[in-house]
Amino acid sequence: MSTSKAFASQADLADKTITFSQLSEHAWAYTAEGDPNTGVVIGDDAVMVIDTQATPVMAADVIRRIRMVTDKPIKWVVLSHYHAVRVLGAAAYQPEHIVASDDTLSLIRERGEQDKASEIGRFPRLFRNVESVPPGLTWPTITFSGKMTLWLGKLEVQLLQLGRGHTKGDSVVWLPGERTLFSGDLVEFDATPYCGDAYYGDWPTTLDNLAALKPLALVPGRGAALKGEAQVSQGLAGTRAFLTDLYASVKAGAAKGQDLKTVYRATYDALKPKYGQWVIFDHCLPFDVSRAYDEATAHRDPRIWTAERDVEMWKSLEG
Repeated sequence: MSTSKAFASQADLADKTITFSQLSEHAWAYTAEGDPNTGVVIGDDAVMVIDTQATPVMAADVIRRIRMVTDKPIKWVVLSHYHAVRVLGAAAYQPEHIVASDDTLSLIRERGEQDKASEIGRFPRLFRNVESVPPGLTWPTITFSGKMTLWLGKLEVQLLQLGRGHTKGDSVVWLPGERTLFSGDLVEFDATPYCGDAYYGDWPTTLDNLAALKPLALVPGRGAALKGEAQVSQGLAGTRAFLTDLYASVKAGAAKGQDLKTVYRATYDALKPKYGQWVIFDHCLPFDVSRAYDEATAHRDPRIWTAERDVEMWKSLEG
């Protein structure tokens, strides 16, 4: 394990190849080789965007791709959770409504400003046009708890909270008529789950609840869009395996009374052969192990990450 790694994704400066692909009659995926994905639902009378990209400049490319397919108005933006890299592009869409769960709203209130500063420092390439982000935060105009059904003309769109995992407020978007699921960061594919704000103990059960929908297509938070039951199962299984392997390693070390740095080194070495080729593995592992150690010891709920805490943690584990 290197002791001179660049902080987070500060060395990741190469542009990615973007794909805009149709998954079902009304569902599209905007993906970019492991960068954060955006989902698009084109209904009878309007368009819905799920997760916005990091800045309005990045979102403008999503809009350009949408306009190659339809001229219907973009009325709905859905936030699968609160992370800045997912929500700060919202202004570009000029939607009528921004929708999120009540739990996501509470997280924005509690830690939105800190998360914004933290993520801008972690992802310089994604935030290279950060000046295009309006002052303040992205606030939902409509919130829900548990389930909300929207109709885009005759197209039924369900917003569901199926359990905690990536954050306390995770929501998914489900097209029941097409069995197409937009999972947010509850599922990744060939990309490392970020678990700095996670609930490790809950996440596997939440994945069970996603699987129970029996999706035929799935847009993960990062990685290629998944088509067919086999690919969807592979995405769910890979995410589950990473979470369970990491948390088992951390809990074992914590149970022995080992300190965080010792647990981190052992967990990194254990996971690197199996998952080291996944996108942002080296970025995520220090944050993931830190949160797992907290959950296994003294902190049931995730502590707030700040730009300062990010750097302090990184120096303590990678320095």
